Amino acid sequence: MITRAILAIDQGTTNTKALLVAPDGTVLLSRSQAMRVTYPRAGWAEQSASEIWEAVAALIGEVHAAAPEIEVAALAISNQRETVVLWEAATGRPLAPAVLWQCQRSVDRLAALRAAGAEAAIVERSGLGLDPLFPAAKIAWLLDSIPDARDRAARGEIRCGTIDSWLLWNLTGGAVHATDHSNASRTQLFNLDTLGWDAELARLFDIPLAILPDIRSSDSHFGDVAAGATALPAGTPIHAMLGDSHAALFGHGVDAPGRGKATIGTGSSLMVATDRRVHSSHGLSSTIAWSRAGVARHALEGNISVSGHAAAFATALLGLADEAALTELALSVETSEGVVFVPALGGLGAPHWCTSARGTISGMSLSTRPAHIARATVEAIALQIGDVLDAIDADLGSDLPDLLVDGGATRNPLLVQLLADLLDRPIVRPHVAEASALGVARMAGAAIGLTEAGVPREADTYKPAMPADQRDAIRRHWRIAVARAVQPITDPPGAALRSRQPDQTLTARGEGPDSEAQ
Repeated sequence: MITRAILAIDQGTTNTKALLVAPDGTVLLSRSQAMRVTYPRAGWAEQSASEIWEAVAALIGEVHAAAPEIEVAALAISNQRETVVLWEAATGRPLAPAVLWQCQRSVDRLAALRAAGAEAAIVERSGLGLDPLFPAAKIAWLLDSIPDARDRAARGEIRCGTIDSWLLWNLTGGAVHATDHSNASRTQLFNLDTLGWDAELARLFDIPLAILPDIRSSDSHFGDVAAGATALPAGTPIHAMLGDSHAALFGHGVDAPGRGKATIGTGSSLMVATDRRVHSSHGLSSTIAWSRAGVARHALEGNISVSGHAAAFATALLGLADEAALTELALSVETSEGVVFVPALGGLGAPHWCTSARGTISGMSLSTRPAHIARATVEAIALQIGDVLDAIDADLGSDLPDLLVDGGATRNPLLVQLLADLLDRPIVRPHVAEASALGVARMAGAAIGLTEAGVPREADTYKPAMPADQRDAIRRHWRIAVARAVQPITDPPGAALRSRQPDQTLTARGEGPDSEAQ
């Protein structure tokens, strides 16, 4: 018997996944592939755009071959956000590596905009502050760094988009260049009030709007899979595209204001749906959660640059075999004994927004052991989330009753319990971890009348168990450590030498090994 299902692609920074999702939300089959990230210079972060597409195509082929009895009713896409690609319109060849959301190469351009007094207008229009997380300044950097890119853009020879647009272009054989409201709202070129590309933002960032994709509702029929593009039959519809954090919120069933979720992966995103645009006064971003049939749902969001990645960093720093060993080490002590790790390894995101912040480990004494640093690392992930949640509560004028969580890091029960303890509220972890994939599959199913899958019903609830005085002490020490981390520091040894190195300019030869090793 043929079973109809949604094939959901969840393209993330460290992993790409493909899941077959039944109409009731059951995951019938899943496949995953690890992704490679390169750091060619201090502050830079890149991925091969070609490798991203090849991973998606390969996973589609694996899933299709493993489940020939399942008919793919539609393909849906959830993607890492704020990562941008420039490619040739005629050939689909990337002109450079994909510039990741983690990348800070646009810091100088943003500083110039801030010095020119443009930040207030940019925030008013886009809802996003001047931070290198967001793509607009990185797009301008690419246009300036790739020889002849601006001239070619003026001639209509170049396309630009976030990862959803890049995948859609390849899936449709170059027939469709489009994005959805959720991804567009993260570019800093999108106007939250008009729900379209903004000419004034484009002027400020010096980006030609013609290279950007069309903007459509998140539940749209974006196009059809082209013959030979993947193992799927030609004509398979592509329904629903969402940024991964937005898809996770929808996957949790948070269709209305009142509850929020934290997606904890390489970085973290805390998002809460709102009934209108909320102008944050506590360091958060206004964004579009999603749009359905042309109606947009607004949201508040706080982004943390280094979250789950802090555990990977500490694991390597301590010479441990894997992150499970880090957790085991952290569990061997009852407290961190005053040790505080601020994982500002790529600056600090919301609500602090300090790109110059650097990671610190403080509070050590002669009795400090690696186990205390391990526990401080897990605490740091929870404490950063606590800072953002405090900002959400302040902007909304009321406390969220609990917090839904998803993402790979939430498989760690120590982290989830510390979240409950340090945030002083229940933490709800659904048994189904793939919230982003399930969210976009749920939206696609509803769009094609395959029924809208229900949200996960089974969940573990972690309740606060830490004494208030212990929680208050940990958070007080954390605030002191963060304040130190954001203080201006002199250049570290070797910085002057590095600053004298010649600027590196991308060539138009593409994104092969030579260009990625820059």
